[in-house]
Amino acid sequence: MESDITYLGKIIRVDSSSIEVEVSDHIPSSAPIINGRLYKIGQIGTFVKIPIGNISIYGIVSAVSNTASKDLKEGSVNKYIGSRFLTVQLVGEKIGDDEFEKGIGTYPTINDEVHLVIENDLFEIYGEKNEGSIEIGKHASSENLSVYVDIHKLILRHCAILGSTGSGKSNTTVSILKSILNDYVGSRIILVDPHGEYASAFPEAKVLKINDKNNPLYIPFWLMNFDELAYFLVAAKPTDDQRTEYRLFRELVTSLKKENYDLKAGKVNEDLITADSPIPFNARKLWYEMNWWLNASFTTTKKDEQKKETAEIEDDGDFDNLLGAKFKSHLKTASNTAPYKSQHIEYYAYEKKILSRLKDSRYDYLFNPGEYKDEKSSKDLHNLLNEWIGSDERLVILDLSGVPFEVLDITVGLITRFIYDSMFWGRNESYTGKKRPLLLAFEEAHTYLNKNESNCYSKNAVERIFKEGRKFGVGSLVISQRPSEISETILAQIGTLIALRLTNSGDQSIVKSSSPENLNSLIDLLPSLRIGEAVIVGESIKIPSRVRIKLNNPRPTSEDPKLVESWTRRHESNINNYKTVVTKIREQKI
Repeated sequence: MESDITYLGKIIRVDSSSIEVEVSDHIPSSAPIINGRLYKIGQIGTFVKIPIGNISIYGIVSAVSNTASKDLKEGSVNKYIGSRFLTVQLVGEKIGDDEFEKGIGTYPTINDEVHLVIENDLFEIYGEKNEGSIEIGKHASSENLSVYVDIHKLILRHCAILGSTGSGKSNTTVSILKSILNDYVGSRIILVDPHGEYASAFPEAKVLKINDKNNPLYIPFWLMNFDELAYFLVAAKPTDDQRTEYRLFRELVTSLKKENYDLKAGKVNEDLITADSPIPFNARKLWYEMNWWLNASFTTTKKDEQKKETAEIEDDGDFDNLLGAKFKSHLKTASNTAPYKSQHIEYYAYEKKILSRLKDSRYDYLFNPGEYKDEKSSKDLHNLLNEWIGSDERLVILDLSGVPFEVLDITVGLITRFIYDSMFWGRNESYTGKKRPLLLAFEEAHTYLNKNESNCYSKNAVERIFKEGRKFGVGSLVISQRPSEISETILAQIGTLIALRLTNSGDQSIVKSSSPENLNSLIDLLPSLRIGEAVIVGESIKIPSRVRIKLNNPRPTSEDPKLVESWTRRHESNINNYKTVVTKIREQKI
């Protein structure tokens, strides 16, 4: 009613998604106090309500003006001089005592009343916490109003946390993960942490780290499918499949895997093993075989007769120590007498590349993965899955800070694909798959999910989860400061968007286009958000909202250095300084 203290004015224009409101000249104050709280009329991003019988339609203020946005009739602007106008985007409705629902079933009309939304209305919209929700923060307009999100839709419809450096992304991530862990005893989360920031924030989590003595992270190289393996070892691409060396390489890998069909997790049908099968084999033996055929000498000069039975071998060598076999030299004899030089030169382009990889200590986590090294090792992939997703610790942090940047792509892709495959093939098991869903969180996602990378294994693996993971119990969370660099396929599948302060116009436009409800009025607030504030839109939240995320302690080690404190004290130089730094650069170990 016009006499209500919440009365704002009347509708003067309606279209399919918004309305225009003329604010009444009879409102006594532009900042009325209602039930002891101060409300600001016309504040961008605040809610208004249009009561129509037992229906309440809700909208968000997107613009304020002292002239109408469109002439209602000739000379109408003069009529409204001195008035105030609000442009409001419609977001949802509440019918009677039913819960608030997104979308508009009944549209308002000209001259319908518009009212302020006060705290009691907000409580009716957001409701109380239920079994299927977690608290994500407090509403920006109320210190007492908790904002909840639907955990099912947040996880299985996928979500993203986006914001500029220093906006509070890491704190938001910690807040969400802690809420999940506190409320759901059966939850399980894997956090891919490229910079090693999150271990300090989760002291009870299981942290697996590259080159760590107590809890090392091992990712056996033989988990790679053949395309990944060929790219990693010899920089070959699937388009090379017509080349002889590529075909022989595939055949050699397949034969080495078929030697190891009797495994700890169970015997595998040898006829079903391919170059893509995650079967352990010795990478040094792979190099040894290539080296053998390149350097061998034979009793015959005919290539098709140059077999192991006709080789002039003197010393078998030792593949474990990267010592190739030795043969009788063909250089010490006449060209028309045995031994003859090997005609098998197909591996010439590959052998030295593989040897270089095997000797590079940065790849020890792949080639020397402890008890997962090869078929003779004491553990198999079921043990690895138990460490990652089957242990009592519901949060496992995979610290990739020791991974060389050039193989970060394959490493993340390998982790993602292996976990997805385990959920896909275990989808009907009682302890995993659809019976126990999983959240995969990807920090610094823009560094390895870049839309401009054509041959990107991590991007392909994560895109598959975003497109199909929901059906098998896999949900994803991407965390990034540069959404404009992330794969468009991933952004298109995000169901819930948690956007903190973004100052780059390109990033803002990406968020606008990716926003499930396309609420530009809220997205336009991104540059002016305070640290720790976020705009949340999407399937998991009842109504798009501006939310304050609480500050968590302990925190991730992602805060800025204390520059002033450091620069205000004198630092003594020492000739021995930087020795440790240089050693770490050379060894590529933290």
